[in-house]
Amino acid sequence: MKIVIVGCGKVGETLSHHLASEGHDIVVIDVNERVAGIIDSMDINIIIGNGVIIDVQKEAGVPHADLLLAVTGMDEVNMLVCMIAKKLGAKHTIARVRNPEYSQQMHLLKEELGLSLSINPELAAASEISRLLRFPSAMTVDLFAKGRVELADYRIKADSPLDNLPVHQLHRKFPHRVLICSVERDGKVLIPKGDTVLQANDKINLAAQPKDMELFFRETGALAKHTIRSVMIVGGGRIAYYLGNQLTDMGMHVKIIESNKAQCYALSDALPRATIINGDGTDHRLLLEEGIENCDALITLTGIDEENIIISMYAKQKLRGALKKIITKVNRTMLLDMLENSDVETFISPKMITAMQILQYVRAMSNSLGSNVETLHTIANGRVEAAEFRIKAGAKCVGIPLMNLKLKDNLLIACIIRKGRVIIPGGNDTIEAGDSVIVVSSEIKLYDIDDILL
Repeated sequence: MKIVIVGCGKVGETLSHHLASEGHDIVVIDVNERVAGIIDSMDINIIIGNGVIIDVQKEAGVPHADLLLAVTGMDEVNMLVCMIAKKLGAKHTIARVRNPEYSQQMHLLKEELGLSLSINPELAAASEISRLLRFPSAMTVDLFAKGRVELADYRIKADSPLDNLPVHQLHRKFPHRVLICSVERDGKVLIPKGDTVLQANDKINLAAQPKDMELFFRETGALAKHTIRSVMIVGGGRIAYYLGNQLTDMGMHVKIIESNKAQCYALSDALPRATIINGDGTDHRLLLEEGIENCDALITLTGIDEENIIISMYAKQKLRGALKKIITKVNRTMLLDMLENSDVETFISPKMITAMQILQYVRAMSNSLGSNVETLHTIANGRVEAAEFRIKAGAKCVGIPLMNLKLKDNLLIACIIRKGRVIIPGGNDTIEAGDSVIVVSSEIKLYDIDDILL
């Protein structure tokens, strides 16, 4: 597909690299000449100019583009870029829109601007944090099949009943329908087989229905005895606003620490049920004075990655496990690799969430064969993909027991969703037309359900 990306910040750069590697024809528009130095190694056309200008869009081939992505740092620019692109003939347009005031009227703006999709990174990050607070022991939680299936990362503790357990014995010991999709050990990721033996410190990815996931965590002792009731948030930006709304609606007590006084007043008006503190969240004395020792969870959301990491590490070491959950916002992906084996395990990256939502949409657009990718998530720091396919009649894998399918290596059929019913499949189960199927794979990218076959 021909794709034009307007704006080459962190999101634009991530998208351009991923989409170019998948064989799409990519053109990047940005006002800053530094872009050429960032992506000069990629097979990507670069135009230095203002994406709002019609002549610049024409030079980039927008009238013939399959998709335009507007991901500059300004909402108004992104919406105007998409409106012009639609007028010029671009088939699909996606805008990144972050302002809470705009988000409340996006249904109207999408229609008027002809947007195919609007992405709000901060709202998406807040929603993901809310899901993580349901399972404090989980490191990430991803949704599939409109919320019917969850994928959760969990690190096995030394005293866990999962330690030294062969995968084929999982269902005998824990009757709830849970599937282990991947195992990360010593920096390597593997798709497990029945004889794979789980070990303490493994990071595993689980697939299950929400109710089964909760029961499994409870029976393995991984679910905290008490639910999250009080949350301290350091940093009062947009994520804190969205998250504060969601958590207070869930009945949690929320305290937000923000250094900017004007922002504190704005948050006090917008979140009357939350406690807003004007202060420096990097001051450990303030954290103690405000009762961090009595909170169930700490969320660090300042605009500086290093501050978020340091605050989280301090809380982890100082409180010695008193907090049930610590979630740290980190946007620079290079830091995530450095922190892989640190005390702080749960990170959130709004920019990566945005990029993955857009990539999911592009995958679905580009797939014109028997099945479409409806949902796409990456796990194990991007080394494993979990893709949800909608099965259409004529797919080669339809009607054949899974045990008889000749599947490629390094993949696993995690779930089959049939008429709203979730099936954790066994060898005798089949894939049928109309099903949604979740496939977990490493080392290969799947564009169609039949790509799983040799």
